[in-house]
Amino acid sequence: MKKYLLALLIVPLISCANSNKEIPDLAYGKNIDADIQTTINHSKWNTLLQKHVSNKGNVDYKGFQKDADELKSYLDELAKNVPTKSWTKNAVLAYWINTYNAFTVKLILDNYPTKSIKDISDPWGKKFFTLGTKKYSLEEIEHEILRKMDEPRIHFAINCASFSCPNLSNEAYTSATLDKQLTDAAKSFIADKTKNTITKDKVVISKIFDWFSGDFKKKGSVIDFLNQYSTLKINPNAKISYKEYNWKLNE
Repeated sequence: MKKYLLALLIVPLISCANSNKEIPDLAYGKNIDADIQTTINHSKWNTLLQKHVSNKGNVDYKGFQKDADELKSYLDELAKNVPTKSWTKNAVLAYWINTYNAFTVKLILDNYPTKSIKDISDPWGKKFFTLGTKKYSLEEIEHEILRKMDEPRIHFAINCASFSCPNLSNEAYTSATLDKQLTDAAKSFIADKTKNTITKDKVVISKIFDWFSGDFKKKGSVIDFLNQYSTLKINPNAKISYKEYNWKLNE
């Protein structure tokens, strides 16, 4: 009986001790609680995109220059509101996609006029912006963050300021609409005959499918991936080749 009473006294002490420990950190994007709200609104970026990007993805960089203050205001918001581990996966994806695209525009404006992003010194590797307390480069966002989130459709959402890139969307990505936006981006890119030529037995596709082939083969072949979004059913053994990439500015 004494042992039983002693055990009853010890259990609450153990529980109290455990309650003081920090909750283990969750990896980005693993919390899918729909009630969690992010602390950033992408409406400023949406307004700029609506104003300076056409439905075909052509960018009015001169117009962006005139709205440099508004762009800076949005970039400042991104810097002050880096994702936390309580954010949903969609909120994190939307943040980093918008961040990549907005700072790509900033990079072009900082070096404007230019004929190509490749004319800029180390455009993807240069750490030219700070988010929170950390300096970032565009390639770090793409390869170390976005590609590691197991969502291959991000390749159709991030824009490298070139004609052969997927079009820069003229609307901001948001957590609430992200899945539809990414699906629409994939369908639009694959159907774009300037970027991909698809027939039943032969596909001449973007180099993106070559450069990042591993991202598209996680659940089958590249053709299996294409068939998820193509309006034409491609034969599994169709011949694959790749288009030359046009790096001219998407102006």
